[in-house]
Amino acid sequence: MSQPDPSARTGIDPRSPRLGAGITAVLLLIDLFLSLVGATTAAAVLLLVIALLFAWGAFAGIRRHPYGVLFRAVIRPRLTPPTQLEDPAPPTFAQAVGLLVTGVGLVLYVSGVPLALPIAAALAFAAAFLNSVFGYCLGCQLYLLLVRARLIRRRAQA
Repeated sequence: MSQPDPSARTGIDPRSPRLGAGITAVLLLIDLFLSLVGATTAAAVLLLVIALLFAWGAFAGIRRHPYGVLFRAVIRPRLTPPTQLEDPAPPTFAQAVGLLVTGVGLVLYVSGVPLALPIAAALAFAAAFLNSVFGYCLGCQLYLLLVRARLIRRRAQA
């Protein structure tokens, strides 16, 4: 019988959200390109898919997100164990921030604001790029600021 993954109780591998951010950054860059060359229907559909992926991460949790499952099943077994684990609450909150940005962009686009699509994609791309390349998660930082300001409560690790 296999042993349960210790990160399921104590935290997540910090490389997992970075992989997800990298995939998301590529998708958002494609979306931005599509919206700028006039393929707005394709860009809107792709942004909707990205928003649904953000919703999956925000509501099901970062561990159950498809990119997290991919990382644990395919990539993590090929890597050395992480030196430290990370609280899953900030990256999960960051998924909600991504959902908010892409969701507002989609709602504004459908409401007749055509520039909302590339602006939302560009903002989300900037955040995903910073996370994937530099390990700086804007949504995580926002979470920590809101916890310090006591506007939200720190969620217990699952």
